[in-house]
Amino acid sequence: MNETRERILEVSLSLFSEYGFSAVSIRDICKMVSIKESTIYYHFKNKYAIFEELLYRFQSKADSMMGHLTSQISSETNTFGDNFYFEICNHFFEHYLMDEFCNKIMRIMQIEQFNNEEVQKIYKHWMFAEPLKFQSSIFQRLMDIGIMEKADSEYMAIKYYAPIFFFAQKWLLCGKLSEENKAAFRKDAYQHIHVFFSEMGGV
Repeated sequence: MNETRERILEVSLSLFSEYGFSAVSIRDICKMVSIKESTIYYHFKNKYAIFEELLYRFQSKADSMMGHLTSQISSETNTFGDNFYFEICNHFFEHYLMDEFCNKIMRIMQIEQFNNEEVQKIYKHWMFAEPLKFQSSIFQRLMDIGIMEKADSEYMAIKYYAPIFFFAQKWLLCGKLSEENKAAFRKDAYQHIHVFFSEMGGV
């Protein structure tokens, strides 16, 4: 793996997430990496090619994370014990919303969704469509095996996820991703989950 190329990606990710893709120039990236502009063009065709690589890596990581979670709920050996749902939530929170790389990409997409239609599609897919689809599938599975009462799984997914998204915006995607903010998110998110399932009469 080329160290200079990885350093370019690392610096670009930080700059894009702080200032937005459009506000950062190739010169800004080169200055932070301490390389000449000719060097960056050896590794990437242009600035957008850097952005595309970061988005590709994000989608690959997100796909892997969702694949892992899906395999957990579809396993025939899963007994759905008391901690099952909280383990699923913990994986989604720690390895996605609070993952440093994924978090920075989400920040970039929040900014660039207004300037780039393709980014807007990716943002909607990974921040809304996929989480809601996954949550709906979990609730449907829990209802099918009798752990939760029958209801509209898609509506339940929205009712569950809306506060999670709100808390993510409040603590994880606004200001610095600090340990203090992570702790505040965990407190609010897990409190919501407890109340949600208490009201639903489920896990």
